Amino acid sequence: MLPSLNSVAVAAVPFFIFFFFLKRGARVADHRKLAAVEREEASQDVYEMGRDTWTGLFYQNWSFDRYRHQFAGDGKRGQKVAMVTRFSSISTRKLSNALKILTFDKCMVATSDYDEFHKLAKRCLLTNTLGSNAQRRHRHHRETMIKNISSKLHDTLKKDPIRPINFREVFESELFGLAMKQALGKDVESIYVEEIGTLSRKEIHKVLVMDMMEGAIDVDWRDFFPYLRWIPNKSFEMNIQRKHFRRMALMNALIKDQMKRIDAGEEVNCYLDYLLSEAKTLTMDQLAMLLWETIIETADTTLVTTEWAMYQLAKDMIRQDRLYHELQKVCGSNKVKEENFSQIRYLDAVFHETLRKHSPAPLVPLRYVHEDTQIGGYHIPAGSEIAVNIYGCNMDKNFWENPEEWNPERFLDEKYDPLDLQKTMAFGAGKRACAGSLQAMLLACGAIGRLVQEFEWQLKDGEEEKVDTVGLTSQKLHPLLAVLKPRN
Repeated sequence: MLPSLNSVAVAAVPFFIFFFFLKRGARVADHRKLAAVEREEASQDVYEMGRDTWTGLFYQNWSFDRYRHQFAGDGKRGQKVAMVTRFSSISTRKLSNALKILTFDKCMVATSDYDEFHKLAKRCLLTNTLGSNAQRRHRHHRETMIKNISSKLHDTLKKDPIRPINFREVFESELFGLAMKQALGKDVESIYVEEIGTLSRKEIHKVLVMDMMEGAIDVDWRDFFPYLRWIPNKSFEMNIQRKHFRRMALMNALIKDQMKRIDAGEEVNCYLDYLLSEAKTLTMDQLAMLLWETIIETADTTLVTTEWAMYQLAKDMIRQDRLYHELQKVCGSNKVKEENFSQIRYLDAVFHETLRKHSPAPLVPLRYVHEDTQIGGYHIPAGSEIAVNIYGCNMDKNFWENPEEWNPERFLDEKYDPLDLQKTMAFGAGKRACAGSLQAMLLACGAIGRLVQEFEWQLKDGEEEKVDTVGLTSQKLHPLLAVLKPRN
């Protein structure tokens, strides 16, 4: 008979305390605290499965009279068992009240249950936008993005060579433009929305990305006390519904604008055009949500990874020089291209070490256990919920040597396949693995390689101390400010 997780326990503090600190803008010193803060559901007892406090899985099973915290499982192996072997038992999502509204009740590939809608939506997403063939078609968008970033940096340096550059501001803007082109066929400088008025590009980004990221971690105390969900929470409901309304109104306006181009016979190679012709069973709301999903996922997590990578390289000139010399050896005087990536092992190592040290999503969204199952030698009863702790897995001292150190050289070991995107679990595993892993690698590696090839990076004085993170993803609390020097 397998041991139950209810058999051994020690007291733990309810996680909703951390949520209130996060809501008030508290600075979170590191990802271990961030992982605790980021849980989408804290209304039930929380258990963690792993070798130490931050390794493995969160397991929860509701009991109103106690909070318990205990350990089980086997770290990375336990996570893969949960995401692959036991997938059929835990394939259902259970979302917080905020995410239920913002995802239009799971109307996204990332948050939907593993049902027919999920299969259709993911097939469309891979075929037109994120699959390998689709990424080849969209290559010109990536090349344009990187060229624009390089030009903006050079222009800024010509005006003021010693002024620190806000990397996030430049990269975020171009990344958002790429996301809009892939989803809707073109970037948009402004648009009139009947329900809101005319929005500038900056306001469009705020409505589609920034407001949604803030709303996703908005606190509804009823998530922690499900027996009291009948009590109204007007301020929360009005805030989230307002964000959702503005997002949907804007998406509908963008869709109508692009449909006019399509109806006029203009050739538009984008996700919208594909969904209109190949997924005719979708409602307009579902269509809008799937388009929005590609925008926010392209515009956020890739930014997080690339900014952290450039921070680490600017901080460590020895490793930056090593990457530069390897780029020179492979590319010579030519600009680095995607076909060069397989030859530049150190670029791949920088990318994966950044994913390990700074996991863009420290926790995988909660999964609902709809039938009794076994993970790591423990019995998990139906009705429980599991959240895979990616950060804990990537910082496990039993698996990684000196995990607190950013050390790309660890991925040059022969045991790591250069083509394996699952080295760090950052993209998940199994049927729910991140569909955008290939795009993330191409965008981040393309940007990192080109930026190191063209500029020498150094941190602004005092920048090294500003590494705290807070939010739904593990973004730097403050944008990276770097002093750049053109290499030629």
